[in-house]
Amino acid sequence: QVQLVESGGGVVQEGGSLRLSCEPSGGAGRRYAMAWFRQAPGKEREFVAHIRANGGHTYYDDSVKGRFTISRDNSKSTLILQMSSLKPEDTAVYYCAASDYIILSAIRMTQSYKSWGRGTQVTVSK
Repeated sequence: QVQLVESGGGVVQEGGSLRLSCEPSGGAGRRYAMAWFRQAPGKEREFVAHIRANGGHTYYDDSVKGRFTISRDNSKSTLILQMSSLKPEDTAVYYCAASDYIILSAIRMTQSYKSWGRGTQVTVSK
C-alpha cells in the first residue's frame, strides 16, 4: 500500500480559498486512482472528488462542483485539491485516498480505497 500525507489545511473566512496537497510515498501517485473525502463532526465520511490514474479524468460531488478542483502536480505526483468560494459547510477533516484500480461506479465509496492519509483540518468561519 502507498503511504499518503496530507497538508495545507487551516482556518479561512467564508468565500476564501485553500489548497490541499497529498504526497504519496515513492512519487508513484500517477499510478493510482486517487480521491479526496471529508468528514465533519458527527457525520459519515463523504466523497469530494476523484481523479483517474494516468488519464486524469476528474469527478466531483455536486456540493463542490465549480468551486473545487482536483489535479496532480505531474513533476512530483502530488495530489492537489484547490478549494475556492469556501462555505462554513465545507468545514471538515479532509482525507486523501488511493487505490490501484477502482471501477467508475465505485469511486464514491470509502471501501473502494486501500490507502488513506491521516487527514487535515479545514475550518471555514462566517
